[in-house]
Amino acid sequence: MSTDSADGLPATSLRHVLATLGEPLVRVLVAPRGLGVRVDDVVILDPEDPPEAHPGDLVLVIGARGRAAAAAIRAAGRGSAAAVAVKGESGTDLAADAGVALLTVGAEARWEQVEALARGVVDAARAGGEAETGEVLGDLFALAQTVATLTGGLVSIEDTASRVLAYSRSSDEVDELRRLSILGREGPERYLAMLREWGVYQRLRAGEGIVRIDERPDLGIRRRIAAGIHAGSQPLGTIWVQEGSTPLTEQAEVALLGASRSLAPQLIRARTLPSPQLRLREDLLAGLLEGRVDAESVADDIGADPARPAQVLAFALSSAGPAASDRLLRRAELVHLIAVHTAAYRRSALVSVLGSRVYALLPDLPEHSDAAVLSLAKEIVTAAERHLDVPVRAALGGVVPGLSEAAASRGDADRVLLAMARGRWPGAVASLADVRADVLLSEVLAYLGEQPRIRDPRLTALRAHDADHGDILVPAVLAYLDAFGDVRAAAKALNIHPNTVRYRVRRAAEISGVDLGDPAQRLLTELQLRL
Repeated sequence: MSTDSADGLPATSLRHVLATLGEPLVRVLVAPRGLGVRVDDVVILDPEDPPEAHPGDLVLVIGARGRAAAAAIRAAGRGSAAAVAVKGESGTDLAADAGVALLTVGAEARWEQVEALARGVVDAARAGGEAETGEVLGDLFALAQTVATLTGGLVSIEDTASRVLAYSRSSDEVDELRRLSILGREGPERYLAMLREWGVYQRLRAGEGIVRIDERPDLGIRRRIAAGIHAGSQPLGTIWVQEGSTPLTEQAEVALLGASRSLAPQLIRARTLPSPQLRLREDLLAGLLEGRVDAESVADDIGADPARPAQVLAFALSSAGPAASDRLLRRAELVHLIAVHTAAYRRSALVSVLGSRVYALLPDLPEHSDAAVLSLAKEIVTAAERHLDVPVRAALGGVVPGLSEAAASRGDADRVLLAMARGRWPGAVASLADVRADVLLSEVLAYLGEQPRIRDPRLTALRAHDADHGDILVPAVLAYLDAFGDVRAAAKALNIHPNTVRYRVRRAAEISGVDLGDPAQRLLTELQLRL
């Protein structure tokens, strides 16, 4: 619940309104004062009304788009309104200058629907209503299973009252403490007393770090490692890993640290936030990666410094991966695995799914982080193949100077994945530097494909002729050009006789009239025939 409104009644925030309405009904374009601004009232502004607004107003501008909404946006800024909602996506610069949030309403949405929903949120706040807590236990159980796989142990997640929130499945040897905790959904008091006496909880509450508990066969306790889950200095809970019949993995402590960091937002949501808030955060992150939302408006909500360097990693399941029926489940497991690893590297790391790909946004990067990020991507790919049996490709976007350019880094990562999919890179992890030539060639070919006016009509005719006569001339020309005119190398690549290559190249030149001895025509020929 937000701070009280001007009339003394409880108020809500723009963040809560957006979370309730959600995409595709309403989307934020710019929010110069962030999403925590107070919303006291919902008002409708007709084009014939004088443009005015008051502090805390959510102004719905009906019947005005583009420049026609400019007066309403300026008035909202002068009146310290919370936000202005319009149809269309123009006016972001004007709203930023006016210091007021600008929302875009879906083209098919009815204004009365938007007003009713927004007013319902405001009225509920005035009545002192509380939103239902979001359901995140399913995510917690999935994350517990992922951590169990990475650590080789048995995992349980508890809140600050030692109540068991989630745990991993296992047929391994479960000690008495774990068995009683899961059966009773909370730690048994006699064991909790011992842990307090040993100072375990004191160390877990003290801050970040791994706490180790030695095996005590006389008490029915196996070896454990644990980490506290914190939001700043506020403890939220604990994640435990019990060793089973085999030792924990070498990376168990790193995985546990990453899990403890990635769990904090989920436990906060489980305590206080309505489930729409999770959707809003995902919408904001997706908007940032797609270039729809400016970084300054969402930096606080996604927990990152907009002025620090950032980088995007993109992950895709290989086409040789699981069947389509299993891909969604495997991708969900992959999301948790990526979240654990990236959070261990950078506390502020964020993970989002867009389409069929998983993206990790690494904000607040230190200088010279290239080697560390490359190593991180390789660790994730290796862990996915080892623990989830999922072949994964990972692509590193370029490092950008600020969060506002995250979409550009994501675009780089997408281009790298496309180059990898064409089979031009042998590994499972690549950066833009590794496949830059392929990426640039793809960009040039894409441009050429969109500009038929600048193509050579002689080569278009050659391609059409070849399509009607067995498609043998164009492959010979391309192989000849790839081999820098070495006829024997081209013949070997095509598995035909060198004289056949000579004949087909000569015949292609005769039909098209292109002079392959001219460097410029030779370059144009290779580019256009690659289309």
